[in-house]
Amino acid sequence: DKASIDGIIAFLNAGPLDENAEVIVAPATPYLDYVRSKVNANVAVAAQNCYKVGKGAFTGEISPSMIKDVGATWVILGHSERRHVFGESDELIGEKVKFALSEGLNVIACIGEKLEEREAGKTNEVVFRQTKAIADNVSDWKRVVLAYEPVWAIGTGKTATPDQAQEVHDSLRKWVSENVSSEVAQNVRIQYGGSVNAANCKELGAKPDV
Repeated sequence: DKASIDGIIAFLNAGPLDENAEVIVAPATPYLDYVRSKVNANVAVAAQNCYKVGKGAFTGEISPSMIKDVGATWVILGHSERRHVFGESDELIGEKVKFALSEGLNVIACIGEKLEEREAGKTNEVVFRQTKAIADNVSDWKRVVLAYEPVWAIGTGKTATPDQAQEVHDSLRKWVSENVSSEVAQNVRIQYGGSVNAANCKELGAKPDV
């Protein structure tokens, strides 16, 4: 609600924010315009999702042009809840990435395995498959952030250990090097998400590939 949003905005606006860090907030769709009007200009605003075309009979969806029209510049695509609660396929997420980039948005593209997939030793298989569907549709890697978010660590209180996160991030960077280019692999930001908090973020962030 607006009351909780106001608290976050006050915290961000008071700062100080590191000028070397790109800070992005992603409110729910009804609050995009409200947040953009209140938060300082050095904080970017992201939508949590958008559709793969610009207009049409898609009740309930939003388009990149709507996101840009209210001053937001980023969109999160492929979040685990979009995949596993709402049934979005790798193919659909790839199409969304392609269209969002073509419309001038920056993209935070999410990937991550479920608990049963990790326990079956399929982590790399899953995240590589998901990453390929995204990479095949990327026109400008400078506007893409990859977000490794293991499904078993989102909202569960369980966090991948810094070593577990680093292991997957290292594998992802190698995959990008072999399948996209070494330059992209060296420069693409791969962030970790999944029960991150003030107590564990520094240790996670200290890992070379996070």
